[in-house]
Formats: sequence, C-alpha cells, structure tokens
Amino acid sequence: MHLNVLETIRRSVLPSLCIIKGDLRDRWILEKSFKNIDAVIHLASISNDPSSELDPALTQIINYDIISDLLETAKQNGVRRFINASTSSVYGVKDVPNVTEDVALEPLTIYSKTKAEAEKIISDASTDTFTTVSIRSATVCGYSPRMRFDLVVNLFVLHAFLNRRIRVFGGTNKRPNIHIDDITDYYTHLLSVPSEKISGEVFNAGGENHTVLELANMVRKVFDEEIQIEVVPTDDHRSYHINSGKIKNVLGLTPKRTIEDAIRDVKFALEAGWIKDPEDDRYYNVKMMKRILGGSKCR
Repeated sequence: MHLNVLETIRRSVLPSLCIIKGDLRDRWILEKSFKNIDAVIHLASISNDPSSELDPALTQIINYDIISDLLETAKQNGVRRFINASTSSVYGVKDVPNVTEDVALEPLTIYSKTKAEAEKIISDASTDTFTTVSIRSATVCGYSPRMRFDLVVNLFVLHAFLNRRIRVFGGTNKRPNIHIDDITDYYTHLLSVPSEKISGEVFNAGGENHTVLELANMVRKVFDEEIQIEVVPTDDHRSYHINSGKIKNVLGLTPKRTIEDAIRDVKFALEAGWIKDPEDDRYYNVKMMKRILGGSKCR
C-alpha cells in the first residue's frame, strides 16, 4: 500500500507546517502566502469539466484571469520556481497514435481552454531568475486521504465494490492515467531539477494509455470475473493517447506504479473502511462545487 508523497511530506514536517486558507483573488493573501517561499506548486483551480461548467465565468477567473497576479506576486516576493499543474485534456480529441507536447492543442471545454491559456502566460513568465514549468498530467488515480470518486479508475473501483457492476460510457474512448504517487513524485522532483532543463517548458505526464472499457476490465480482473460490465452510448468524444517520452528523456522520470496498483490501493482502502462514506459529497468535485456555489462562498 502506497502513501502519496505529499501526504508523507505533510506528516514529516507537520510541526512546522503553516496552512493559510484564503481566496486566490485576494492579493493580500497572495502576498502573505509567498513570503519567504522558494517555490510554488500551483495546484489550485476549478478542476474537471462538469465542475467548471457550473459557473464558466468563475472558472475563467480562477483558472486563467488570476494567473498573472500569481506570477507577479511570486516574483516580487523572491519565489524562484513556479510549477504549474496543467492537464492532458488540453489536447481534446486526437486520432494520432501518440500525442506529444508539440501536437496542436484543441481544448473542448471551459476547463481545458482556461488551462491551455494559462500555460502560455506561465511559460512566457520564465526568466533567468524565475523558472516556470507546466505538467500536463494524465487523469490521476489511486488512494489518497481526500479521495476523488469522480475520476474514471477510482469510480470503476467504487462501483465494483458497492454494486458489483461497472457502467462504461462509450468504451472505445482512450484515457491516459497516472498513479497519484507517481505524479506527486514528479512534482517533488521538479523542485530540485536544474532550471535549464525545465525553464518555460511543458511536459506530458502519463502512466498508461487504455480505453475506458480496458480500464473497466482491469478493475474486474482485480476484483473477480463475476463483476458485470455494462456498456452504454455516450456523447463524450474526448479521446487521446499521450506520449510521455519527453519527461523520460529530459528528466529521467518514469512511473514506478501501475494502474492495477492504483486499483488495488483503492480496493484495499474501501475494504479496510478507511473511507467511511464513499458517496459523501466531499469525494465528488461537482457536488462540492454545487454546495459551495449554493452557499455563495465563491462570489
């Protein structure tokens, strides 16, 4: 059983950990947060397509409009490295065998469009004293203390656990995935890699490329062959097969875990009772966003 790297770091430095809660649109919060900081891993955004579509205007602000303020404040406070968590969904629908970083972006949603636009600003902000890099991550899977059950692999594991049935929409759509421990390893590695290797660059970060139906069959294999798989039509045509050769060749980074490892980890966590109520809103971004927007906390 793996603990993701950020959780391991959190536990080891807990006595000196400072948590600042605030709104990214608040310049005072940014100033306070960036004092005496060497590097930023920018993970904050309204994440995934359904959540972003709930309030496109807010998504535009959080995922794109505030990026310039983030970068400016970071530079003014002496931050030397800015690592941006982007997404492989910026590629949209691709029929080429392998999608490399130089393939044209065709984002299809407000989420992927704002993430693609933010990459450009972040890359252009790179200087001799301020290193920026963007990571186009595949869909993340596997156990974490704050689970996500609205991601394809994790969702399939939950359905197999609760219902012994997996519903697959489409089936032939390709979805790249990466184990959560691998992507957190990548982020921590980027904190110390020489600037000349990453400054202004963009890297794909994927583990394995499979169709949605193949992922469902992997889950069934880990559970048992009696798990039923139901395939239904879908109007979601996003499909891409990302190539992660650049991050391997330039930085020597390759996944150390498999998608089956992620499936087994989530299965173990569910069976061990680590997740008391897997249908709680906290594990689904769109449900949480509806709750937050309904309470007008983001306005």
